Amino acid sequence: MYEQVSHSLLNRILNDMKPDFHKRDLRHFYTRLGANFYAIHSLFEKLYGNVPDFEEYMLRLVEVLAKNYLDRPYDLQEIDITREEDHNWFLHQQWVGMALYLDGFAGNLQGLKEKIPYFQELGINLVHIMPILKSPAGKSDGGYAVSDFREINKQAGTLDDIRELAAAFRKHGILLTLDVVLNHTSSQHKWAEKTRQGDLQYQDYFFIFEDRNLPDMFEQAMPEVFPDTDPGNFTWDESIQGWVMTVFHDYQWDLNYSNPKVFLEMLDVILFWGNQGADIVRLDAVAFLWKELGTSCQNRPEAHLLLQLFKDCCQVTAPGLLFIAEAIVAPLEVIKYFGEDAVVAKECEIAYNATFMALLWEATATHNCKLLAHAIKSLPGKLDRATWLNYVRCHDDIGFGFDDEDIKNAGYDPGEHRRFLMKYLTGEFEGSYAGGQPFAFNEKNGDARVSGTLASLAGLEYAMAQQDVQEVDFAVRRILLLHSLIFSFGGIPLLYYGDEVGTFNDFSYLEDENRADDSRWMHRPRLNWETLARRDEPGTPEYTIFQELRKMIAIRKEIDAFADFNNRELVDMDNDHLFAFLRSSHPRYHQHPVEPIFVLANFDRHPQAADLKALSAYGFGDSRSLLDLFTGRPPHCFRNELILSPYQFCWLKNGVA
Repeated sequence: MYEQVSHSLLNRILNDMKPDFHKRDLRHFYTRLGANFYAIHSLFEKLYGNVPDFEEYMLRLVEVLAKNYLDRPYDLQEIDITREEDHNWFLHQQWVGMALYLDGFAGNLQGLKEKIPYFQELGINLVHIMPILKSPAGKSDGGYAVSDFREINKQAGTLDDIRELAAAFRKHGILLTLDVVLNHTSSQHKWAEKTRQGDLQYQDYFFIFEDRNLPDMFEQAMPEVFPDTDPGNFTWDESIQGWVMTVFHDYQWDLNYSNPKVFLEMLDVILFWGNQGADIVRLDAVAFLWKELGTSCQNRPEAHLLLQLFKDCCQVTAPGLLFIAEAIVAPLEVIKYFGEDAVVAKECEIAYNATFMALLWEATATHNCKLLAHAIKSLPGKLDRATWLNYVRCHDDIGFGFDDEDIKNAGYDPGEHRRFLMKYLTGEFEGSYAGGQPFAFNEKNGDARVSGTLASLAGLEYAMAQQDVQEVDFAVRRILLLHSLIFSFGGIPLLYYGDEVGTFNDFSYLEDENRADDSRWMHRPRLNWETLARRDEPGTPEYTIFQELRKMIAIRKEIDAFADFNNRELVDMDNDHLFAFLRSSHPRYHQHPVEPIFVLANFDRHPQAADLKALSAYGFGDSRSLLDLFTGRPPHCFRNELILSPYQFCWLKNGVA
């Protein structure tokens, strides 16, 4: 009965649409709209069914979809059809990404287009450009305080430059990822400006309170994102004589998604960037989308409904467009951003694997894998048609949001262990080589996160300063070890620009008053391409890291078992220094059995032995038939043990004659 009502409404909406819509070829649009309308209507009603003029908003929603479908370039529509025919296209192992700040990597969009040969040299075929939408010159939060959702900063280029870059990327088989900041705007956005001018319509786009009564009630349950620089979640605005919800920075106004106009605006923004050529949009701060008094205002059920609605709408207009969920929340919450009670992703197809990233740094600091193994085993399995974005470093900090029970099961006290990790990664622990800096220290509970580049955190900067040849070698090995795991674990590996040549911390940010209080800028460098030229100079760390990563990427793309089809099994090696897992066939997705690969990693600075009996249960017990695909040689074995050198990893293939 409900389905009949929704389709009756659909017919009325289509009849009411502007006549020029019906003059165009809308066959695919009508087919997809018919297939998805029941879900769209149901979700929209759950969120906004009590809003006056509900059916008028439904009409506007369909008009947004139709308008963007008509604006969608023909070549992108052809890509949509191809990807609809192969729903699992993004799960294959050939995808390897890089995230970068445009100004720090190439200057502008034209400069980035000229770097395509560099991406091809390394093997990168997915590029995430950190936010370049128009933002204030000063307080922009690295581009995440957007003042215009449909324009880019002049320093980056123009919309024509974006479209040209997207076309050039498509020609060379490179996917383009762009940011859409869903949760908030800059305080200088036109919606905020209209609010200050007294426009009641736009006041409802935000959360504004005339006194502290309700803000104080909200604060009782809401955590602080930046307790050291922007404590609290509300900011007084003198011009409107009110308190504005500002969960992140005081110049970022949170959007009010209980207003359907806000949803329609941001849906239009997502589809707009899909039409400029984005293959993937990274949806920022999705855990914060729905605000409810008496809660933490994170991970609310309505936030998931919003993401489902965004996804279903995109299935009508741009079904080839993928979503990345930027949800840096508790492990059991992250998995929900793929969608619950489903087989395929019904919210976001990709999610940041922040837990895995932090666990890798924990294992590096402790030289063992106890917590890494416990925590990975505790995570529920992801959906089939969804994948992780695996990374070692990114533009953001490293937090230690592990589950306390996992920490206890690994034999540690949660509070003490987090304090140890902070001291170790910031070089304050005796014997530490790490060169990180604290970030977002909370005086109330002592919590903090860590900033720093991969090379500085892994000890390369320290070793080079000490001119210690062995420590340089160990640091390079650590860098390669960490990357070997994001390449083999299952998901899309994402390198961070500069890490491919071992870039050190950049302290020039201290000279900029708008950045000096944010240590994350130390790992957002402006690359020196003369330094990058050392990737061609044998004997330099830059050469070793770049060439070994290049080799690793090429080998990964040839290993069918590394495709992400829920085909990973953790293996207990009875040696806490070792981390091991098996990648093999998945009967649902592999029409023919793929060759299984046994991944083995040593997190210790001393050689470690793996008992071949443990490998034999998985068919890898005969040392005479083993081959390490990365080195191209058999692994070192002695008696009944496989010996790994300090920080060595192996991608083992079986059955070698």
